Amino acid sequence: MAKRHYLTNYLSELPDFVFTYIEEYYTGESVNTQLGYSLDVRIFLNYLRQFKFRNIEKNEDFTPQDMEKVTPSDLIRFKAYLREYETEYLSPAGKPVKRICKNSAYGINRKLSAVRGLFIYLYKTEQLSQNVTDKVDFAKLHQKIKKPLTSQETMLLIDVIYNGEKYFEGRTLTEYKNKKERDIAIFTTYLGTGIRVSELVNLQVTDIDFETQSFIVTRKGGDQQEIFMPVQVSNALYDYLVKGKDPVRDSGPLFLGRSGKQLTTAAVEKTLKNYCHTVDITHPDKTRPHALRRTFACRLLEDGVDIKMVAELMGHKNIEVTHRYYAQYSSQKRREVMQNLDVLKLPDDED
Repeated sequence: MAKRHYLTNYLSELPDFVFTYIEEYYTGESVNTQLGYSLDVRIFLNYLRQFKFRNIEKNEDFTPQDMEKVTPSDLIRFKAYLREYETEYLSPAGKPVKRICKNSAYGINRKLSAVRGLFIYLYKTEQLSQNVTDKVDFAKLHQKIKKPLTSQETMLLIDVIYNGEKYFEGRTLTEYKNKKERDIAIFTTYLGTGIRVSELVNLQVTDIDFETQSFIVTRKGGDQQEIFMPVQVSNALYDYLVKGKDPVRDSGPLFLGRSGKQLTTAAVEKTLKNYCHTVDITHPDKTRPHALRRTFACRLLEDGVDIKMVAELMGHKNIEVTHRYYAQYSSQKRREVMQNLDVLKLPDDED
C-alpha cells in the first residue's frame, strides 16, 4: 500500500497524459514497474525543462503539443545526457541536496524505453502527428553471461535448506526451525518450476490445486498460466500448507513473512543469500533468486527439452530471451568437453 501511495504522489506531479499512459499501458504490471517508468518519464521532462522548454515551470504543465515539438536531436542529446547528470531533491529536513547520477547502457535503454512507450501511446491515441523516437537507436548492450548453479552447488543449497540442523546453532537454529517448512516450499518450488520471484511471492493459497498437481501463476503483463508441479514441489507445498497446520489456511497469500503478511521479494533474496553464504556460495550472480530460475532452465536444456518448450515453461514471450539461457548451458558443455580433452594423448598410428 505504501508503494501504491508513493506512485500516486509521483503521478500527481506529472501531466495528465503521462498518468493515463502509465495507467493504461502498464495495467497488470507490478507497482515497482509502474513507479520505475514514472520516474524515467520524470527525468525526461526535467531534462526538457532544463534544456528546451525553459518557460515551463512544473512537469505537470506539459501538454501533448509540447511533445510535438520534441525532435530526434533532442532525444539524441537526452541519450547522451543520461550517461551522467546532476539532480536535486529535498532532504527529510527540507534542504535541497544535489547528487550526480550515472547510467549504464541498460539504465539508458530503460529510460529511453519509457519515453518511446509514451510517444507511441500519444501517437496511437492521435495526440501526436508522428513518433520521432523511432529515429533514435538504443544504447548497445554487451551481454554478460551469468552462470547457473553447478550440480554440486545445487546439492549444497538443497542440503542446507532441508537439513539446516547440521549447519546452524543457537538463535540462528531456532529461526531456521521456525521457517523450515516455508523455506523448503519456497526454494523447492523455485528450483522445480523456474517461476520469477515476483510471481512466487504473489501466489495465493487458492492458486494451488493438489488434485491436478498444478498452480496458477500471473505472468509479466498479467497473463495467467497453469504450472504443473513435479512431485517434490507438490509434497513440499503440501507439507508447508496442510500438514501439521491447525487450522489450515484456505485463502490469502501463500508465503507469509514473520509479521504474517505476504512475503516480499527482498525477504526471499535475503533468505537465499543467507543459505548460500552458509555453504560458501558467494558469487553475487549465484546468490540472487534469478540464479535458481537460470539453473532450472539450464537443467531442462541439459535433459534435452526442446528450447521452445523451455521458453513456454519459463513464460518467455520472446524465444530470444530463452536463447540467453541456452548460451549459458552451451558454455557449460564447452567447458566439460575441454576439461575431458587429453591434450597429450596421441592418435593411434594408422596401419
